[in-house]
Amino acid sequence: MMFSYASGKKLWDVPISHTSQNGPGKLRWESQCQYQLRHLQDGARISALLPPRLEGHWVSTGCEVRPGPEFLTRSYTFFANRLFKAYQFYYHDPACREPTYSLIIKGKIRLRQASWITRGATEADYHLHKVGIVFHSQRAMWETVARINQSSGEHCSEFLPAGRTWAPGVVYELLSAKAERDCTSGLGFAMHELSLVRVEKYQPSLFLQQNQGSGEVEELYLGDIHTEWSERLHYRPTGYQHPLQNAMHHIHPCPACGIIYRADEHHPPVLPNRPELPMLLTGRWVSSRCEVRPAVLFLTRYFIFHGHNHTWEGYYYHYSDPLCKQPTFTVYASGHYTQEAPSLIVKGGTELVFKVTHARVTPMDQVTVAMLNSSDFGSCGEAGSWHIGEELDVTHTNGCAALGIRLPHTEYELFRIEQDAKERSLLYIGERPTDGSSPSTPSKRPTSYQSPLLQCGGTSAALARLSESNFLRRLGNDVSSGAVKTLPQVSLLSFLLIQLVRWD
Repeated sequence: MMFSYASGKKLWDVPISHTSQNGPGKLRWESQCQYQLRHLQDGARISALLPPRLEGHWVSTGCEVRPGPEFLTRSYTFFANRLFKAYQFYYHDPACREPTYSLIIKGKIRLRQASWITRGATEADYHLHKVGIVFHSQRAMWETVARINQSSGEHCSEFLPAGRTWAPGVVYELLSAKAERDCTSGLGFAMHELSLVRVEKYQPSLFLQQNQGSGEVEELYLGDIHTEWSERLHYRPTGYQHPLQNAMHHIHPCPACGIIYRADEHHPPVLPNRPELPMLLTGRWVSSRCEVRPAVLFLTRYFIFHGHNHTWEGYYYHYSDPLCKQPTFTVYASGHYTQEAPSLIVKGGTELVFKVTHARVTPMDQVTVAMLNSSDFGSCGEAGSWHIGEELDVTHTNGCAALGIRLPHTEYELFRIEQDAKERSLLYIGERPTDGSSPSTPSKRPTSYQSPLLQCGGTSAALARLSESNFLRRLGNDVSSGAVKTLPQVSLLSFLLIQLVRWD
C-alpha cells in the first residue's frame, strides 16, 4: 500500500493489475518488466535542459484529473520575449468530451535560479496580465458564475448579472492587472504551477515506443497542484503535475495532442471516446518514468497483484536524484485488498481498501545505513544490523519509525485502468495528499491520480522475486564498484525534513 515518512511525507503508493499471462509468454513478460526497471534506473536516455528552454507550444497528452476532482486539458505557448498564452479547458467528464468552460491566461514568466528544494527543478517568477473565461453551455455558465459571485469578494459579486443568458463564444474578463481586478479565486484558480519548471528530452525506449519510431520527445514539468482546495491559492509547488509534451516533439501516436494543439477558447478540444475498462486486479505494473513526489521524493514502483486471493506485492525503489540513478533504499511490502464500488465523487474511478501487513527494507547507500542503525531499539528491525544491499524484515517491529512505515496500515484508495493510443494498459493510482497525511478514512480518499503505471506482465511470484533479486544484485554491484554515489555530509533525515519547507 503506502507508507509515510517520519516528517509526515509519503514514502510510497499502491497498485493493481489486470490480465495474467501463462505458459511460455511469462518469460517475455518478465523480460519486459526487468528491462523497464533497468532502463529507469540507468536513466541513460534522459537529459534535463538547464536552464530549461520554454519557447514553444506544449500540450496535454490526454484528459487530466486534478484534485477536486477537476477534469481538464492544457495548451501552453511560451514566446522568446518571456510572454506566454495558456489555455485551460475544463469538462464535466473524465474523458474530456463535455466541455464546460475555457480559461485564456496571458502573462509573463522569468526563470530564476535552480531550486534548492526540488533537485533538478528551476524556480520562476510569473505575472498574470489577463485571464478570460468562455462558457460552453448555459448550465456551465450558471454554475460557474454562482461560484465566482459567492467566493471572489465584493468587487466580483456582480461579475455577471443574475439571469444573464449564455452567449456562446463571448470572452468575459476574470482578471486584469491593468484594472486591478481579480475574480478567479472562486474557481480555485492559480498559476503557481509556473513557479517550478523542468524540461526533459529523451529517446523513448523500445519497450515504451513499441517500434513506433525513435523521434526525440520533449516534456515540460510544471509544479504540482495541492490536493486540498483551500490550500491551492497560496501553495508553492515542490513536485510536478503530469508533464506536457512539446507539440513538435511528442510520443507517437497521440490522438489527443493534435486535437488540443488546434483548439482555442471558441473550439475546446473534444477528445476521442474511450471505452470503460473493467477493474481486473491481476498482473504486473511498473513505472514508466522516474517519479517525483512533492517535497523531493524520487522513486520508481513495481507491483504484482494476485487476483485469485486479492493479495499484492510492491517494490518501491527510492533515489536521491531526479533521474533515479542514485539509489538510497528499497522497500518491499505486501498485504491484501478489497474491491468496492465505482466512485461517486470521481467519475471513472473505482474505490478500494488496501491493507499493508508485511514490509522489508534494503538500504542502498551509507547515509541510509547510518540513519537506520541509529534508530531507536525495536523501532526498525534489528538495530545495528543494517548493511548496504542487505534486506531486513521490519514486520516484527510494526514497521520502521525512521522511515515512517507503520504496520499494519489501512488506506482508502482510488484506481482507474485505461488504454493508451498503442493499446497498452495503464494503471492510475490515487494521488498522495500534499500535506503528507494518510488516506486512512473514507473521507480522505484521493480525488486525483499519480503518474500511470504500465502493464508489463502476468502473475508469477517466483519470477517476480527473481526479477527483484537480479535488480538488487545489479545495484549491489554498482555500489561495490563505486558507481553509486551517496550524499556526503548530509543525513537522509535532514534531507527529508526539507519537505516541510514552503515558500511564503
